[in-house]
Amino acid sequence: MNTNIITPEGYAKLERELNQLWREERPEVTKKVQWAASLGDRSENADYQYNKKRLREIDRRVRFIKKRLEVLRVIEYNPTQEGKAYFGAWVTLVDDDDKTLTFRIVGPDEIYGRKDYASVNAPIVRACLGKAVGDEVVVRTPEGSKEWEVEAISYRAG
Repeated sequence: MNTNIITPEGYAKLERELNQLWREERPEVTKKVQWAASLGDRSENADYQYNKKRLREIDRRVRFIKKRLEVLRVIEYNPTQEGKAYFGAWVTLVDDDDKTLTFRIVGPDEIYGRKDYASVNAPIVRACLGKAVGDEVVVRTPEGSKEWEVEAISYRAG
């Protein structure tokens, strides 16, 4: 499922990455490629080959981010969400063994590198949407159903 929603923080992070790649990293790598090319034989020039490859990686990521930013819809916090688990919420679940699980409901573009973020497409998040504190959440897994209780919901900055 292709979900094109993102938190304001996630959108800003993608914009920062784009700026860093385009305005800082790409010009630096381009200079290295030019320098390495000026040395002559490019077929056995490791500096040239590595930096040329890195330049292609940067360009690919820049194109991807630009396309994503065009289609992403930023979802702002709305006070009517308070008390229920919706996009952007921090949710804490507790199971029968008193094990807790805390995560923030975010878009799929925001989960990488964050163990405390969960995509709105994840089964556990889908089960939590619209729930309030004290509600039961049932998640179906390959091993069977897992039951949780919503312990806390917050829209604080995390």
